[in-house]
Order: sequence, then structure tokens, then C-alpha cells
Amino acid sequence: MDLVEHVSHINQRMAVHTKNKALMCKVFPSNLGPMVMRWFDGLREGSINSFKELTRVFGARFVTCNRVPRPLDSLLSMTMQDGETYKTYIDRYWEMFNEIDENFDDVAIRIFKVSLPAEHDLRKSLTRKPIRSVCQLMDRIDEYKRVEED
Repeated sequence: MDLVEHVSHINQRMAVHTKNKALMCKVFPSNLGPMVMRWFDGLREGSINSFKELTRVFGARFVTCNRVPRPLDSLLSMTMQDGETYKTYIDRYWEMFNEIDENFDDVAIRIFKVSLPAEHDLRKSLTRKPIRSVCQLMDRIDEYKRVEED
């Protein structure tokens, strides 16, 4: 579990109740896994005085559970391997792309294109008709996936 993600999820769910910090503390454990729930249940009554303190204590206890974002360089090292299916490569690419926190869509699109073999039809298509967004890239990929699956 990523603790930042968990706290963000709670904040989002409770956005309409942001003034009711006691309610936020009560809802906090609603999404916890078994190990974290044991920790939460083990907190002494009255040991936490605010939602802010709860998130701080939670973060300190489970700091090793933070997801470490990948740098953009992770995408730079990706290439479609000999014998790798198009679908496997696409899945690997999107998994890595989603682990990068910042918005580098234009770079990600270029990296995807150049990581395909030069003779690949999708690469040729992306060269002939450039795209401007990751959404457009996903649409174009889907077109080529359907062609490959047929």
C-alpha cells in the first residue's frame, strides 16, 4: 500500500466533510490491509488528537511503503525486444509510463515511437501522421492492436 495514495484517497472521499476531522479519522481505516489495520487497531485510545496527526503517524510508521516514482530515464531504456509480442511490449510500456509522476507526454510519445523497430507499421504511421497527446497515442495503438489480433 502506498501511504500517500491512501491519504489522498481518504481526502478525496471525504472532501465534502473536510470540516469534520473526527469523521475523517473514523473513515481512515476503511481501506487498510490486514497488517496496517492491526497497527491502527493497536493505537491507544486518545493517542491521536487530529486527522493531521493520524496521517503523520501513519506516514512515519509505514514510510517504507511509499511508492517511489520512476524517473523519465526509465522510459528511455525501453525498446521492443526481438521476439516480443506487440501486446507484451505495449503492456510493459504503459506500466512504466504510469510509474512516472511528472507530465512528459511529448517525450513519452517520442520514446515510444523510436523504441519500435524501424520497419514496424505503427512507427511508420506515427512518423507520417504525428500525434500530440498520450490519448491520441493510445487510440493509435489500439487501432494497431486490433489489426495485429485479427
